[in-house]
Amino acid sequence: MAGTVEKKLADLGIVLPTPAAPVANYVPFVRTGNVLIVSGQLCLDSAGKLAAKGQLGGGVSIEDGAKAARVCAINLLAQLKAGLGDLDKVTRVVRLGGVINSAPGFAVVPKVMNRASDLMVEAFGDKGRHARSAVGMGSLPSGIPVEVEAIVEVK
Repeated sequence: MAGTVEKKLADLGIVLPTPAAPVANYVPFVRTGNVLIVSGQLCLDSAGKLAAKGQLGGGVSIEDGAKAARVCAINLLAQLKAGLGDLDKVTRVVRLGGVINSAPGFAVVPKVMNRASDLMVEAFGDKGRHARSAVGMGSLPSGIPVEVEAIVEVK
């Protein structure tokens, strides 16, 4: 039976996908005590295809980048569910980290990450308010436009 957070997600029209398997020598999440650290999530849609590809400020619009960040956040929630079994076990989203594939001079990286941050607040309410970093990089693996990671306090 779905918990409170999953009901909120369903009300938003969000169905959590099967979490993506790691593509290299790492694990999708690590739990230590009451902290769950989720590895960087890509903007893979439910069919396993990139929701966007390329650089912000160099072919990918701010809106498409923001949508990609939201897809990353949905995948992050799927990893949280895999790690916890129930999203209601999240007591606080502590930090989101976002890396944005940015063309030289692209100066609105935080605007792209806002969509991922917004989803955490939509899903968890005040427990979803978090510290954050959002940085631009000259390239990311496979031409992805956005990657999002998290540190979460859990029961």
